[in-house]
Amino acid sequence: MREPKVDAERLSRAALARLMEPQDAAGLALVQICGAVDALRIATGQVAAGPDLERGITSLLMDSGSASTWSGMASSLKRWQPRIPDLAPERDLATMARLGGRLIIPCDDLWPAQLADLGIQEPICLWWRGQEQPLPGADKCIALVGSRDSTSYGASVTGDIAYSLAQRGLTIVSGGAYGIDAHAHRAALAGASAAMPTIAVMAGGVDRFYPSGNEDLLRAVCNQGAVIAEVPPGSAPTRYRFLQRNRLIAAMSGVTVVVEARWRSGALNTAHHAETLGRAVGAVPGSVHSANSAGCHRLLRDGGAVCVTDAAEVAELAGPSGAGLPELRQGASQVQDGLTLEDLILLDALPLRSTTSVEKLCTVAGLGPESVRAGLGRLGLLGLAVSERGGWKRGKDHA
Repeated sequence: MREPKVDAERLSRAALARLMEPQDAAGLALVQICGAVDALRIATGQVAAGPDLERGITSLLMDSGSASTWSGMASSLKRWQPRIPDLAPERDLATMARLGGRLIIPCDDLWPAQLADLGIQEPICLWWRGQEQPLPGADKCIALVGSRDSTSYGASVTGDIAYSLAQRGLTIVSGGAYGIDAHAHRAALAGASAAMPTIAVMAGGVDRFYPSGNEDLLRAVCNQGAVIAEVPPGSAPTRYRFLQRNRLIAAMSGVTVVVEARWRSGALNTAHHAETLGRAVGAVPGSVHSANSAGCHRLLRDGGAVCVTDAAEVAELAGPSGAGLPELRQGASQVQDGLTLEDLILLDALPLRSTTSVEKLCTVAGLGPESVRAGLGRLGLLGLAVSERGGWKRGKDHA
């Protein structure tokens, strides 16, 4: 294993991770165009950004479908400026060293190559605690996600699937939360037959295991697998960061399986990311009387997921032939291809039948009122959202 060097590139990426939120499209475009070292100098005001750079960022954001959130470099610099006094990359790297962890960047051996499929949304760096074993390719990683308040049925099914997959040498990826996530990690550790049996992707810093009730479990994941995050030590696991980390879970895995999920579960957000990336999605059916399975049934009804009931069926989805991949509804998927991240999150929050208010959409989607109103306008023009009696719901043709 090649040891990482504490060089300007690594220090710059550590600083940028604290300066910018994950999925900050303007920041990621800046890094892609200028490189991390120069991007940090520009973002912190040490070097002026010229008009050619601004045009380059605009072009890159347009190509990636993120231009709607770009209001110019001056606006981005203003957004980053309050965090500049808190930048201390040496301190953050020292914190990771004390924890026995490290920072990894795209040129490192540990870097998951499949994250490149995220394009401009590939993270700047990852904070890594655990075994120093490269993560297997996407075809060897399975994401198991679902409800935090799982039922005994969900716990049993998750345990059976994760244990059997781990015995087959596959890596289980999940989010370290209560419920389905915890059952998936625990069963993967019990059935481990690979060097990296499970990996937990955190929404907050890896210096503090969250939730606290899973601390012992996450320590065990560190000992046998890995716990990672794209936000630096000390970062709080906010609602939006949970949504942001879901794309990493989906990108790392060749298959995402939703075991139990309520109608508005964050697990559906992970499944949506997987579908967008062209990954296979599986959903475990449950009782029609169980609210905990309503989200799984929604995925199955909408055609975005394949019904799976055991590890063999999940492993079949992960096969090189891609057998069992769902036939996506082309009309809806083509319309949604060009949506921004915020619009995709907002679309996922819209109900199918009853209408909802802008205020409730702000809560469900984790977006501000201005972003929600602007997004509803864009979705309305595409027929993906309709307004009825002052409320909003999903368009009928794209339900």
